[in-house]
Amino acid sequence: MPIPRRFEAEGIQRYGFHGLSYAYLMSELTRLGDPAASTGRVILAHLGGGVSLAAVKDGQSIDTTMGFTPTGGVPMGTRSGDLDPGVLSYLIQARGLTPARVHHMVNHESGLLGVSDSSADMRDLLAQEDRDVRAAEAVGLFCYQVRKGIGALAAALGGVDTLVFAGGIGEHAAQVRARVCAELSFLGIELDASLNAASAAVISASASRAFVRVIRTDEELMIARSVLGAVLRRDGGGTA
Repeated sequence: MPIPRRFEAEGIQRYGFHGLSYAYLMSELTRLGDPAASTGRVILAHLGGGVSLAAVKDGQSIDTTMGFTPTGGVPMGTRSGDLDPGVLSYLIQARGLTPARVHHMVNHESGLLGVSDSSADMRDLLAQEDRDVRAAEAVGLFCYQVRKGIGALAAALGGVDTLVFAGGIGEHAAQVRARVCAELSFLGIELDASLNAASAAVISASASRAFVRVIRTDEELMIARSVLGAVLRRDGGGTA
């Protein structure tokens, strides 16, 4: 995105996060023979303690929900996600919080933990939501914001051919995947309830125009590959 000129000297740029996870997921899509990996529209949803989504078109990342820091985007375990900038100035000026206190709050006391006031762990919240209204609110907010993120990235891509769920929540929480996708049929996204409940590799229904996949991400493997590649290049041994 364009950077306001007055910020250029300060080096403020929108980087995005979860690049290791996304690199692995795209490599897996290629290995699986999914044509969208090279010539299509892919939305990658890394849903864990940290959460972000990325839009990939023809193998190139074009957008992400995270920005300059990992605080922005979709609400996470303890991070707030996107906030009206006025909220921060209000907390500092009207409530007397220091910048350091606000920073700690939006990074460590917000998101699922802040809304539920009980846990940052989606497993706990799903188990409690029938008897705890705040746990239910946290789960509902999370699913709504992820769905919004998918819709926004689909708009940037002009549609979606493949949607990938990854991360601890994305890989294991069938209830969350179902709620996220429940109102995305207009994008051609429809789940098969039994496949989703089993966390199968492909959970989209046969009538779905878009593939919906569950892939176990492996950021540690990508780190190892990067280190090996750097060592080989340093030693003149080519690439990994």
